[in-house]
Amino acid sequence: MGRRGPPPKPTTLKLLQGNPGKRPLNIREPKPKQGTPRCPEWLDEEAKACWKWLVPKLTETGVLTLVDSHALTAYCDSWSRWKRAVLFLQKNGEVYTVKDGAGKVKYIQQLPQVAIARNLLAVLNRYQQEFGLTPAARSRIAIPDDDAPSGVLEFLDFAVPRSA
Repeated sequence: MGRRGPPPKPTTLKLLQGNPGKRPLNIREPKPKQGTPRCPEWLDEEAKACWKWLVPKLTETGVLTLVDSHALTAYCDSWSRWKRAVLFLQKNGEVYTVKDGAGKVKYIQQLPQVAIARNLLAVLNRYQQEFGLTPAARSRIAIPDDDAPSGVLEFLDFAVPRSA
Protein backbone atom coordinates (compact mmCIF):
# COMPACT_ATOMS: atom_id res chain seq x y z
CA MET A 1 0.00 0.00 0.00
CA GLY A 2 1.28 3.47 -0.85
CA ARG A 3 1.71 6.47 1.35
CA ARG A 4 -1.41 8.10 2.70
CA GLY A 5 -2.16 11.78 2.43
CA PRO A 6 -0.16 14.50 0.79
CA PRO A 7 3.63 14.29 0.79
CA PRO A 8 5.34 16.14 3.63
CA LYS A 9 6.34 19.74 3.04
CA PRO A 10 10.00 20.67 3.39
CA THR A 11 10.80 22.21 6.77
CA THR A 12 11.93 25.48 5.17
CA LEU A 13 8.53 25.92 3.53
CA LYS A 14 6.70 25.16 6.78
CA LEU A 15 8.78 27.81 8.55
CA LEU A 16 8.02 30.43 5.91
CA GLN A 17 4.30 29.65 6.22
CA GLY A 18 4.38 29.93 10.01
CA ASN A 19 4.02 26.16 10.49
CA PRO A 20 0.26 26.10 9.75
CA GLY A 21 -0.02 22.43 10.81
CA LYS A 22 1.47 23.26 14.24
CA ARG A 23 3.29 19.94 14.33
CA PRO A 24 6.89 19.85 15.58
CA LEU A 25 9.31 20.77 12.82
CA ASN A 26 12.27 18.67 11.75
CA ILE A 27 14.94 21.35 11.86
CA ARG A 28 17.61 18.68 11.46
CA GLU A 29 16.33 17.06 8.25
CA PRO A 30 19.20 15.71 6.13
CA LYS A 31 20.58 17.85 3.34
CA PRO A 32 22.69 15.58 1.14
CA LYS A 33 25.48 17.15 -0.88
CA GLN A 34 24.46 18.16 -4.40
CA GLY A 35 26.38 16.28 -7.03
CA THR A 36 26.30 13.88 -9.91
CA PRO A 37 26.62 10.19 -9.05
CA ARG A 38 28.70 8.02 -11.35
CA CYS A 39 26.93 5.64 -13.69
CA PRO A 40 27.59 2.00 -12.74
CA GLU A 41 29.53 0.13 -15.41
CA TRP A 42 27.38 -2.98 -15.07
CA LEU A 43 24.23 -1.28 -16.40
CA ASP A 44 23.28 -2.37 -19.92
CA GLU A 45 23.51 0.07 -22.82
CA GLU A 46 19.84 1.13 -22.68
CA ALA A 47 20.07 1.84 -18.94
CA LYS A 48 23.27 3.84 -19.49
CA ALA A 49 21.52 5.85 -22.21
CA CYS A 50 18.69 6.55 -19.77
CA TRP A 51 21.27 7.65 -17.17
CA LYS A 52 23.00 9.97 -19.67
CA TRP A 53 19.68 11.55 -20.64
CA LEU A 54 18.26 11.87 -17.13
CA VAL A 55 21.20 12.99 -14.98
CA PRO A 56 21.67 16.41 -16.62
CA LYS A 57 17.95 17.12 -16.28
CA LEU A 58 17.85 16.13 -12.61
CA THR A 59 21.00 18.16 -11.95
CA GLU A 60 19.49 21.18 -13.68
CA THR A 61 16.36 21.02 -11.53
CA GLY A 62 18.47 20.75 -8.37
CA VAL A 63 16.99 17.51 -7.06
CA LEU A 64 19.94 15.19 -7.68
CA THR A 65 22.41 14.46 -4.89
CA LEU A 66 25.26 12.01 -4.51
CA VAL A 67 23.18 9.74 -2.25
CA ASP A 68 20.63 9.23 -5.04
CA SER A 69 22.94 6.84 -6.87
CA HIS A 70 21.15 3.60 -5.98
CA ALA A 71 17.66 4.96 -6.65
CA LEU A 72 18.81 6.38 -9.98
CA THR A 73 20.49 3.07 -10.87
CA ALA A 74 17.29 1.16 -10.06
CA TYR A 75 15.26 3.61 -12.15
CA CYS A 76 17.54 3.32 -15.19
CA ASP A 77 17.70 -0.48 -14.92
CA SER A 78 13.90 -0.66 -14.62
CA TRP A 79 13.54 1.63 -17.63
CA SER A 80 15.76 -0.63 -19.71
CA ARG A 81 13.86 -3.78 -18.73
CA TRP A 82 10.48 -2.06 -19.28
CA LYS A 83 11.52 -0.90 -22.74
CA ARG A 84 12.71 -4.41 -23.63
CA ALA A 85 9.34 -5.87 -22.57
CA VAL A 86 7.39 -3.24 -24.53
CA LEU A 87 9.46 -3.79 -27.69
CA PHE A 88 8.88 -7.54 -27.38
CA LEU A 89 5.12 -6.95 -27.11
CA GLN A 90 5.13 -4.61 -30.10
CA LYS A 91 6.80 -7.31 -32.16
CA ASN A 92 4.94 -10.38 -30.84
CA GLY A 93 1.59 -9.15 -29.59
CA GLU A 94 0.22 -9.58 -26.10
CA VAL A 95 -1.26 -13.10 -26.27
CA TYR A 96 -0.57 -16.53 -27.68
CA THR A 97 -2.76 -19.57 -28.25
CA VAL A 98 -2.45 -22.81 -26.32
CA LYS A 99 -3.44 -25.86 -28.35
CA ASP A 100 -4.33 -29.41 -27.40
CA GLY A 101 -2.64 -32.53 -28.78
CA ALA A 102 -4.81 -32.44 -31.91
CA GLY A 103 -3.81 -28.86 -32.68
CA LYS A 104 -7.14 -27.41 -31.65
CA VAL A 105 -7.05 -24.09 -29.76
CA LYS A 106 -7.83 -24.65 -26.08
CA TYR A 107 -7.44 -21.05 -24.90
CA ILE A 108 -5.60 -17.80 -25.39
CA GLN A 109 -2.90 -16.95 -22.88
CA GLN A 110 -1.35 -13.59 -22.04
CA LEU A 111 2.40 -13.38 -22.63
CA PRO A 112 4.51 -12.95 -19.46
CA GLN A 113 5.94 -9.71 -20.88
CA VAL A 114 2.53 -8.05 -20.39
CA ALA A 115 2.76 -8.48 -16.61
CA ILE A 116 6.46 -7.67 -16.64
CA ALA A 117 5.86 -4.39 -18.49
CA ARG A 118 2.92 -3.48 -16.22
CA ASN A 119 4.89 -4.17 -13.03
CA LEU A 120 7.96 -2.30 -14.24
CA LEU A 121 5.79 0.66 -15.24
CA ALA A 122 4.45 0.81 -11.67
CA VAL A 123 8.03 0.76 -10.35
CA LEU A 124 9.05 3.50 -12.81
CA ASN A 125 6.08 5.62 -11.78
CA ARG A 126 7.10 5.44 -8.10
CA TYR A 127 10.65 6.52 -8.96
CA GLN A 128 9.30 9.30 -11.18
CA GLN A 129 7.35 10.62 -8.19
CA GLU A 130 10.48 10.57 -6.02
CA PHE A 131 12.60 12.40 -8.59
CA GLY A 132 9.89 14.87 -9.62
CA LEU A 133 9.63 13.52 -13.16
CA THR A 134 5.89 14.12 -13.60
CA PRO A 135 4.00 17.43 -13.56
CA ALA A 136 2.11 16.50 -10.37
CA ALA A 137 5.30 15.37 -8.62
CA ARG A 138 7.10 18.61 -9.53
CA SER A 139 4.32 20.64 -7.94
CA ARG A 140 5.13 18.96 -4.61
CA ILE A 141 8.87 19.66 -4.64
CA ALA A 142 10.32 22.81 -3.11
CA ILE A 143 13.90 23.59 -4.07
CA PRO A 144 15.77 25.66 -1.47
CA ASP A 145 16.38 29.24 -2.56
CA ASP A 146 20.11 29.94 -2.76
CA ASP A 147 19.34 33.65 -2.33
CA ALA A 148 17.84 33.11 1.14
CA PRO A 149 19.81 34.81 3.90
CA SER A 150 22.42 32.51 5.36
CA GLY A 151 21.85 31.29 8.89
CA VAL A 152 18.04 31.57 8.78
CA LEU A 153 17.48 27.99 9.86
CA GLU A 154 20.15 28.26 12.54
CA PHE A 155 18.45 31.39 13.89
CA LEU A 156 15.03 29.77 13.79
CA ASP A 157 16.44 26.74 15.55
CA PHE A 158 16.36 28.77 18.76
CA ALA A 159 12.77 29.91 18.27
CA VAL A 160 11.17 26.67 17.10
CA PRO A 161 10.85 23.55 19.28
CA ARG A 162 12.71 20.56 17.88
CA SER A 163 11.10 17.26 16.91
CA ALA A 164 11.71 14.43 19.32
